[in-house]
Amino acid sequence: MRIIFMGTPDFAVPALNALVAAGHEVCAVYSQPPRPANRGKKLTPSAVHSRAEELGLEVRTPTSLKTEDEQTAFAALNADVAVVAAYGLILPQAILDAPKLGCLNIHGSLLPRWRGAAPVQRAILAGDEETGVMIMQMEAGLDTGPVRATAKTVVDRKTAGELTAELAQMGADLLVQVLTNLADHPAVTQSEDGLTYARKIDKAEARLDFTQDAAAQERQVRAFNPVPGAFFEFEGERYRVLEAEVETEIGEPGTIIDNQLAIACAKGAIRPKIIQRAGKPAMPIADFLRGKSIPPGTRLT
Repeated sequence: MRIIFMGTPDFAVPALNALVAAGHEVCAVYSQPPRPANRGKKLTPSAVHSRAEELGLEVRTPTSLKTEDEQTAFAALNADVAVVAAYGLILPQAILDAPKLGCLNIHGSLLPRWRGAAPVQRAILAGDEETGVMIMQMEAGLDTGPVRATAKTVVDRKTAGELTAELAQMGADLLVQVLTNLADHPAVTQSEDGLTYARKIDKAEARLDFTQDAAAQERQVRAFNPVPGAFFEFEGERYRVLEAEVETEIGEPGTIIDNQLAIACAKGAIRPKIIQRAGKPAMPIADFLRGKSIPPGTRLT
Protein backbone atom coordinates (compact mmCIF):
# COMPACT_ATOMS: atom_id res chain seq x y z
CA MET A 1 0.00 0.00 0.00
CA ARG A 2 0.96 3.63 -0.45
CA ILE A 3 0.98 5.03 3.11
CA ILE A 4 1.38 8.37 4.86
CA PHE A 5 2.79 7.84 8.36
CA MET A 6 2.04 10.36 11.10
CA GLY A 7 3.77 10.04 14.48
CA THR A 8 6.16 11.76 16.86
CA PRO A 9 7.49 9.92 19.98
CA ASP A 10 9.28 6.61 20.51
CA PHE A 11 5.88 4.87 20.76
CA ALA A 12 5.37 5.38 17.02
CA VAL A 13 8.77 4.17 15.80
CA PRO A 14 8.05 0.39 15.84
CA ALA A 15 5.02 0.96 13.61
CA LEU A 16 7.08 2.91 11.08
CA ASN A 17 9.72 0.18 11.10
CA ALA A 18 7.07 -2.51 10.66
CA LEU A 19 5.48 -0.78 7.66
CA VAL A 20 8.81 -0.48 5.89
CA ALA A 21 9.79 -4.07 6.74
CA ALA A 22 6.46 -5.33 5.39
CA GLY A 23 7.19 -3.72 2.03
CA HIS A 24 4.67 -0.90 2.11
CA GLU A 25 5.49 2.34 0.32
CA VAL A 26 5.73 5.08 2.92
CA CYS A 27 5.39 8.11 0.67
CA ALA A 28 5.78 10.71 3.45
CA VAL A 29 6.24 10.92 7.21
CA TYR A 30 4.56 13.69 9.22
CA SER A 31 5.94 14.52 12.66
CA GLN A 32 5.94 17.37 15.16
CA PRO A 33 8.55 20.05 14.42
CA PRO A 34 11.94 19.84 16.16
CA ARG A 35 11.80 21.15 19.74
CA PRO A 36 14.42 22.56 22.12
CA ALA A 37 15.85 19.72 24.21
CA ASN A 38 18.47 18.98 26.85
CA ARG A 39 20.51 21.61 28.67
CA GLY A 40 21.66 23.34 25.51
CA LYS A 41 18.06 23.72 24.30
CA LYS A 42 19.21 22.74 20.83
CA LEU A 43 16.41 22.08 18.35
CA THR A 44 16.06 18.30 18.27
CA PRO A 45 13.97 16.25 15.82
CA SER A 46 11.42 13.80 17.19
CA ALA A 47 12.13 10.08 17.45
CA VAL A 48 9.99 9.43 14.37
CA HIS A 49 11.63 12.27 12.42
CA SER A 50 15.10 10.85 13.15
CA ARG A 51 14.13 7.29 12.24
CA ALA A 52 12.41 8.38 9.03
CA GLU A 53 15.55 10.20 7.91
CA GLU A 54 17.59 7.07 8.64
CA LEU A 55 15.20 5.15 6.39
CA GLY A 56 15.55 7.76 3.64
CA LEU A 57 11.92 8.86 3.86
CA GLU A 58 10.53 12.33 3.21
CA VAL A 59 9.68 14.11 6.47
CA ARG A 60 7.18 16.95 6.83
CA THR A 61 6.82 18.93 10.06
CA PRO A 62 3.93 21.41 9.74
CA THR A 63 2.76 23.23 12.85
CA SER A 64 -0.85 22.87 11.72
CA LEU A 65 -2.88 20.92 9.18
CA LYS A 66 -5.72 23.42 9.07
CA THR A 67 -4.49 25.53 6.14
CA GLU A 68 -5.63 24.91 2.61
CA ASP A 69 -2.04 24.65 1.40
CA GLU A 70 -1.19 21.88 3.87
CA GLN A 71 -4.37 19.99 3.08
CA THR A 72 -3.73 20.25 -0.65
CA ALA A 73 -0.16 19.01 -0.21
CA PHE A 74 -1.41 16.09 1.91
CA ALA A 75 -4.05 15.10 -0.63
CA ALA A 76 -1.52 15.35 -3.48
CA LEU A 77 0.37 12.40 -1.99
CA ASN A 78 -2.47 10.21 -3.29
CA ALA A 79 -2.13 7.75 -0.41
CA ASP A 80 -4.15 4.60 0.05
CA VAL A 81 -4.21 5.10 3.83
CA ALA A 82 -2.68 7.24 6.55
CA VAL A 83 -1.42 5.64 9.76
CA VAL A 84 -1.41 7.79 12.91
CA ALA A 85 0.48 6.93 16.12
CA ALA A 86 0.76 9.59 18.83
CA TYR A 87 1.18 12.32 16.22
CA GLY A 88 0.15 15.26 18.41
CA LEU A 89 -1.97 17.34 16.01
CA ILE A 90 -5.72 17.26 15.48
CA LEU A 91 -6.56 16.03 11.99
CA PRO A 92 -9.19 18.17 10.23
CA GLN A 93 -11.90 16.40 8.26
CA ALA A 94 -10.17 17.23 4.97
CA ILE A 95 -7.11 15.28 6.16
CA LEU A 96 -9.18 12.36 7.44
CA ASP A 97 -10.96 12.12 4.08
CA ALA A 98 -7.93 12.48 1.79
CA PRO A 99 -6.52 8.90 1.73
CA LYS A 100 -8.60 6.40 -0.23
CA LEU A 101 -9.10 4.18 2.84
CA GLY A 102 -9.07 6.96 5.40
CA CYS A 103 -6.83 7.16 8.48
CA LEU A 104 -5.98 4.41 10.95
CA ASN A 105 -4.88 5.19 14.51
CA ILE A 106 -2.81 3.03 16.87
CA HIS A 107 -4.24 3.70 20.34
CA GLY A 108 -2.74 2.32 23.56
CA SER A 109 -5.84 1.30 25.49
CA LEU A 110 -8.89 -0.92 25.30
CA LEU A 111 -11.35 1.63 23.95
CA PRO A 112 -13.69 3.13 25.02
CA ARG A 113 -11.68 2.99 28.25
CA TRP A 114 -9.04 5.70 28.34
CA ARG A 115 -9.78 7.78 25.31
CA GLY A 116 -7.37 10.68 25.18
CA ALA A 117 -3.77 11.74 25.69
CA ALA A 118 -2.36 9.52 28.47
CA PRO A 119 -3.99 6.08 28.34
CA VAL A 120 -0.97 4.11 29.62
CA GLN A 121 -0.40 6.26 32.70
CA ARG A 122 -4.11 6.42 33.53
CA ALA A 123 -4.48 2.64 33.29
CA ILE A 124 -1.63 2.14 35.77
CA LEU A 125 -2.88 4.85 38.15
CA ALA A 126 -6.38 3.35 38.17
CA GLY A 127 -5.04 -0.11 39.00
CA ASP A 128 -6.33 -1.69 35.78
CA GLU A 129 -5.34 -5.35 35.57
CA GLU A 130 -5.48 -5.40 31.78
CA THR A 131 -4.87 -2.98 28.93
CA GLY A 132 -3.99 -3.25 25.28
CA VAL A 133 -3.75 -1.62 21.90
CA MET A 134 -6.34 -1.06 19.18
CA ILE A 135 -6.28 -0.18 15.51
CA MET A 136 -9.06 2.36 15.06
CA GLN A 137 -10.59 3.90 11.96
CA MET A 138 -10.34 7.60 12.70
CA GLU A 139 -13.20 10.06 12.70
CA ALA A 140 -13.56 13.63 13.93
CA GLY A 141 -14.24 12.74 17.60
CA LEU A 142 -11.56 12.08 20.23
CA ASP A 143 -10.74 8.36 19.85
CA THR A 144 -14.37 7.63 19.01
CA GLY A 145 -13.90 5.80 15.71
CA PRO A 146 -14.78 2.16 15.03
CA VAL A 147 -12.17 -0.46 15.94
CA ARG A 148 -10.63 -2.89 13.44
CA ALA A 149 -8.39 -4.99 15.71
CA THR A 150 -7.41 -5.44 19.36
CA ALA A 151 -4.49 -6.97 21.26
CA LYS A 152 -4.39 -7.27 25.06
CA THR A 153 -1.77 -7.55 27.79
CA VAL A 154 -1.65 -7.56 31.59
CA VAL A 155 -0.50 -4.43 33.41
CA ASP A 156 1.11 -6.41 36.25
CA ARG A 157 3.91 -4.30 37.86
CA LYS A 158 5.09 -2.68 34.65
CA THR A 159 6.18 0.93 34.56
CA ALA A 160 4.68 3.34 32.06
CA GLY A 161 7.91 3.13 30.08
CA GLU A 162 7.85 -0.65 29.97
CA LEU A 163 4.16 -0.84 29.15
CA THR A 164 4.42 1.83 26.45
CA ALA A 165 7.25 -0.05 24.74
CA GLU A 166 5.29 -3.30 24.87
CA LEU A 167 2.14 -1.71 23.47
CA ALA A 168 4.14 0.04 20.74
CA GLN A 169 5.45 -3.28 19.42
CA MET A 170 2.05 -4.95 19.80
CA GLY A 171 0.47 -2.08 17.86
CA ALA A 172 3.06 -2.34 15.10
CA ASP A 173 2.44 -6.07 14.67
CA LEU A 174 -1.32 -5.59 14.77
CA LEU A 175 -1.17 -2.80 12.21
CA VAL A 176 0.65 -4.99 9.70
CA GLN A 177 -1.97 -7.70 10.20
CA VAL A 178 -4.80 -5.25 9.54
CA LEU A 179 -3.18 -3.78 6.43
CA THR A 180 -2.57 -7.24 5.00
CA ASN A 181 -6.30 -7.54 4.44
CA LEU A 182 -8.66 -4.81 5.65
CA ALA A 183 -11.65 -6.94 4.69
CA ASP A 184 -10.67 -9.46 7.36
CA HIS A 185 -10.74 -6.67 9.98
CA PRO A 186 -14.09 -4.89 9.64
CA ALA A 187 -14.57 -1.67 11.60
CA VAL A 188 -16.77 -2.29 14.65
CA THR A 189 -18.49 0.64 16.35
CA GLN A 190 -17.25 1.32 19.88
CA SER A 191 -19.55 0.75 22.82
CA GLU A 192 -20.08 3.69 25.15
CA ASP A 193 -20.14 1.36 28.17
CA GLY A 194 -17.12 1.85 30.43
CA LEU A 195 -16.11 5.10 28.77
CA THR A 196 -13.30 6.98 30.53
CA TYR A 197 -11.01 9.82 29.48
CA ALA A 198 -7.23 9.80 29.90
CA ARG A 199 -6.53 13.46 30.44
CA LYS A 200 -3.02 14.77 29.84
CA ILE A 201 -0.61 14.28 32.74
CA ASP A 202 -0.01 17.37 34.86
CA LYS A 203 3.46 17.43 36.45
CA ALA A 204 1.84 18.35 39.77
CA GLU A 205 0.28 14.87 39.84
CA ALA A 206 3.74 13.36 40.24
CA ARG A 207 4.10 14.58 43.85
CA LEU A 208 3.60 11.61 46.17
CA ASP A 209 0.71 12.09 48.59
CA PHE A 210 1.30 9.97 51.66
CA THR A 211 -2.23 10.63 52.93
CA GLN A 212 -3.28 8.11 50.28
CA ASP A 213 -2.91 4.32 50.44
CA ALA A 214 0.54 2.87 49.83
CA ALA A 215 -0.76 0.77 46.92
CA ALA A 216 -1.92 3.94 45.15
CA GLN A 217 1.48 5.56 45.73
CA GLU A 218 3.29 2.55 44.29
CA ARG A 219 1.10 2.76 41.18
CA GLN A 220 1.96 6.46 40.98
CA VAL A 221 5.66 5.59 40.98
CA ARG A 222 5.19 3.16 38.08
CA ALA A 223 2.86 5.46 36.14
CA PHE A 224 5.35 8.33 36.18
CA ASN A 225 8.43 6.26 35.36
CA PRO A 226 10.36 7.42 33.35
CA VAL A 227 8.69 10.85 33.20
CA PRO A 228 7.93 13.08 34.96
CA GLY A 229 9.00 10.89 37.90
CA ALA A 230 7.03 10.55 41.15
CA PHE A 231 8.71 12.61 43.87
CA PHE A 232 8.81 13.85 47.43
CA GLU A 233 10.69 16.81 48.88
CA PHE A 234 13.06 16.93 51.83
CA GLU A 235 15.02 19.95 53.07
CA GLY A 236 14.03 21.88 49.94
CA GLU A 237 15.35 19.21 47.57
CA ARG A 238 13.30 17.04 45.23
CA TYR A 239 13.81 13.27 45.22
CA ARG A 240 12.42 11.20 42.33
CA VAL A 241 11.25 7.69 43.21
CA LEU A 242 11.60 5.41 40.19
CA GLU A 243 10.78 2.09 41.84
CA ALA A 244 9.06 1.22 45.11
CA GLU A 245 7.33 -1.62 46.90
CA VAL A 246 4.40 -1.74 49.31
CA GLU A 247 4.98 -2.66 52.96
CA THR A 248 2.48 -3.46 55.71
CA GLU A 249 4.05 -1.25 58.41
CA ILE A 250 1.94 1.54 59.82
CA GLY A 251 2.74 5.01 61.06
CA GLU A 252 1.85 8.67 60.74
CA PRO A 253 1.44 9.39 56.98
CA GLY A 254 4.56 10.93 55.51
CA THR A 255 6.83 9.74 58.33
CA ILE A 256 9.99 7.68 57.81
CA ILE A 257 9.42 4.56 59.89
CA ASP A 258 12.73 2.66 59.57
CA ASN A 259 16.35 3.16 58.55
CA GLN A 260 15.69 1.87 55.01
CA LEU A 261 13.43 4.81 54.09
CA ALA A 262 10.05 3.11 54.37
CA ILE A 263 7.45 5.92 54.32
CA ALA A 264 4.15 5.54 56.14
CA CYS A 265 0.98 6.16 54.12
CA ALA A 266 -2.71 6.28 55.07
CA LYS A 267 -2.69 2.50 54.73
CA GLY A 268 0.60 0.61 54.77
CA ALA A 269 3.88 2.13 53.63
CA ILE A 270 6.01 2.39 50.51
CA ARG A 271 9.69 1.63 50.41
CA PRO A 272 11.64 3.32 47.59
CA LYS A 273 13.97 0.89 45.81
CA ILE A 274 15.40 3.22 43.15
CA ILE A 275 15.74 6.93 43.91
CA GLN A 276 17.27 9.95 42.21
CA ARG A 277 18.40 13.29 43.62
CA ALA A 278 18.24 16.38 41.44
CA GLY A 279 21.16 16.43 39.02
CA LYS A 280 22.37 12.97 40.11
CA PRO A 281 22.05 9.51 38.57
CA ALA A 282 19.37 7.12 39.80
CA MET A 283 20.64 4.58 42.34
CA PRO A 284 19.46 1.71 44.56
CA ILE A 285 18.19 2.83 47.93
CA ALA A 286 21.12 1.25 49.81
CA ASP A 287 23.62 3.28 47.79
CA PHE A 288 21.55 6.41 48.23
CA LEU A 289 21.40 6.05 52.02
CA ARG A 290 25.16 5.69 52.27
CA GLY A 291 25.46 9.22 50.92
CA LYS A 292 22.33 10.82 52.36
CA SER A 293 20.85 9.85 55.71
CA ILE A 294 17.14 10.49 56.27
CA PRO A 295 16.53 9.15 59.80
CA PRO A 296 13.37 7.47 61.14
CA GLY A 297 10.84 9.97 62.46
CA THR A 298 11.51 12.46 59.65
CA ARG A 299 8.35 13.93 58.09
CA LEU A 300 8.40 14.24 54.30
CA THR A 301 6.39 16.42 51.93
